Amino acid sequence: MRVAVLAGGLGGSRFALALTETLGPGGVTVIGNVGDDLEVAGLHVSPDLDTIVYTLAGLLDAEKGWGRADESWNARAAAEQLGAETWFQLGDRDLGLHLARTESLRHGEPLSAVTARIAAALGVQATVLPATDDRLRTWIATPAGEFPFQEWFVRRQHRDEVDAVRFEGAEDARAAPGVLAALEAADLIAIAPSNPFVSIGPILAVAEIREAVEQRRVPAIAVSPLIAGRTVRGPADRMLARLAGGTSPAHVAGCYTGLIDTLVVDEADADEDARVPAIVTRTLMSDADARRRLAQAVLAVPV
Repeated sequence: MRVAVLAGGLGGSRFALALTETLGPGGVTVIGNVGDDLEVAGLHVSPDLDTIVYTLAGLLDAEKGWGRADESWNARAAAEQLGAETWFQLGDRDLGLHLARTESLRHGEPLSAVTARIAAALGVQATVLPATDDRLRTWIATPAGEFPFQEWFVRRQHRDEVDAVRFEGAEDARAAPGVLAALEAADLIAIAPSNPFVSIGPILAVAEIREAVEQRRVPAIAVSPLIAGRTVRGPADRMLARLAGGTSPAHVAGCYTGLIDTLVVDEADADEDARVPAIVTRTLMSDADARRRLAQAVLAVPV
């Protein structure tokens, strides 16, 4: 069985891990969000792609939910001492990855090829693809003004309510090599329990990807990122309440109108109307058994 999964953030990376653990890495292609990408001290950083790769490689700092485990912070401390801005934290090992990526990009190598090489070097067997090789950036409109995603999310700690989200560069972005082929070859398309607006939204903002999902010939299933109307971490529940009008399964499904056939919801939301066929299970991926349970519920969908 072949699964193409749209993913971003920690929830997306854990779900991708759940699928590889259950199905085997050879059957999984992860299409990752690049709307969060940014330049830090001249380096190209791809936070969501890195979280996915680190998670699949067993290198993620699980407590923080980002960065590498057993990290050191000497470069950051030295930069801070010299007056550099360090609000976006890069550990020493993580910095090495960004140096390698940036060098390759400056030599003209596309992000998809660089990501594949980094993933392979770290022992990842699943296919990890950026949604696009083109520049695509998420901007957040708030009552305090409009901010690039990471400035709103990290520097301002996503305290500002969100009035709108836009994706700079989406109108010209093309799907990265391998993305459309993976969607076409998939027996199942899955949308991870990621924030619909800022993790999955940038992926679907690439017109070719949205069209491929809309015209799918196989089932498409999304996993709700909410449990009893609340997110485990991050601002997805606040964004759904403000931008979609609520935090029920139906509001989550409404973010994917025409794109999914089924929604997976937590047992806490079993009595809520999802407006699409629903699968009820425990969705919190607290350990390997919990991840396996969720993956098995998704993979049980008839194909």
